[in-house]
Amino acid sequence: MRAPGLAAWLRRIAPARARGTMVVALVSDREIQHLNRRFRGVNRPTDVLSFPSYESGTPSPEPRVPSPELGEIAIARGVARRQARHAGHAEHVEHRVLALHGLLHLLGYDHEHDDGLMHRVERKLRRKGGLRESLTERAGRPSRSRLPR
Repeated sequence: MRAPGLAAWLRRIAPARARGTMVVALVSDREIQHLNRRFRGVNRPTDVLSFPSYESGTPSPEPRVPSPELGEIAIARGVARRQARHAGHAEHVEHRVLALHGLLHLLGYDHEHDDGLMHRVERKLRRKGGLRESLTERAGRPSRSRLPR
């Protein structure tokens, strides 16, 4: 499955230090569940996973510096479709929300451990890209308004 315009949109809104190549794959929910189980130990589908390319082979706690290869992002087609419907926007918009979130993870941001830094950067970039909300903003809503994952 293709996501027309996604690459150009990401290039336009990406932070200046996000120069390099990356792969964005739209995969089945079954495939993302397999990846989530294999790499995170969580046996359920998720919306987006990021696989950074680190020159040293080990993750860095600091945001990354530019490199020729940023890494890979996997987006679950079915999860994205359901989240788009729930959020009231088109599927291609959800692909942008998820790709932006994945890109920031490729750059070394980690919303679980960075005292809100990723959230602030994501909010700024989603505004630049014309998105109503980012994934971290959506995740911050009360649980009754979120989709089960």
